[in-house]
Amino acid sequence: MSRIELRHLTVAYRGHPAVQDVSGVFEPGSLTAIVGPNGAGKSSLLSAIAGQLKAVTGEVLVPPELRPRMAWLPQQAHVDRSVPLEVGDLVAMGAWAEIGSTRAVSQALQRGVDAALEAVGLGGFQHRLIGELSAGQMQRALFARVLLQDAPVILLDEPFNAIDARTTADLLALVADWHAQSRTVIAVLHDLEQVRVHFHRTLLLARRCMAWGPTDAVLTPEHLMQARLVAEAWDDDAPLRKEAA
Repeated sequence: MSRIELRHLTVAYRGHPAVQDVSGVFEPGSLTAIVGPNGAGKSSLLSAIAGQLKAVTGEVLVPPELRPRMAWLPQQAHVDRSVPLEVGDLVAMGAWAEIGSTRAVSQALQRGVDAALEAVGLGGFQHRLIGELSAGQMQRALFARVLLQDAPVILLDEPFNAIDARTTADLLALVADWHAQSRTVIAVLHDLEQVRVHFHRTLLLARRCMAWGPTDAVLTPEHLMQARLVAEAWDDDAPLRKEAA
């Protein structure tokens, strides 16, 4: 089962608090948006779930057999597009556990890469360099890599940021397909209207959990105002307090 539980999770970024004392559960097959003010710790929380950022206190509980099968799509800004890497090779990296660092891509895997690119509207782009792609095309390629992973849990960090409306609509359709397949999807998002329309559950974060549950019950004016007021009171130079669980 792809149940992910946060227990009094606190994480830090550059020695300062990013997420403090967050507890809750992402149920198997759930479709959850993580939202909140700038600096709320949304990406830090996703990184902690992905195992990229260690907890200061508390823990992220993930079944051991699930951890290596989680797909994580980082922000585009974290992808070095100056590397002379072909689109097909970028997508094939989704099967890294299969091909390793030296093994060649098999014919079966190449067919999988081709099918993933076709699914995101990039058929025929296999040999283009990633530095030649537009922002929307690059995001489609990253989604193709996630498709190839065939993961039960998918983590998306700002997947629709700075891309065109058509690409956003196409990729949202893929997210809906993943949810229909009972995969667990967790996405950091900024567009609250997009969240209201497409995501069933929402975690409103302002370094602490302000609300977590059905989207309509979370994205209320009262909760959003509370999160904004908390954000205005932040001291970004405050030391990290290690709180007891």
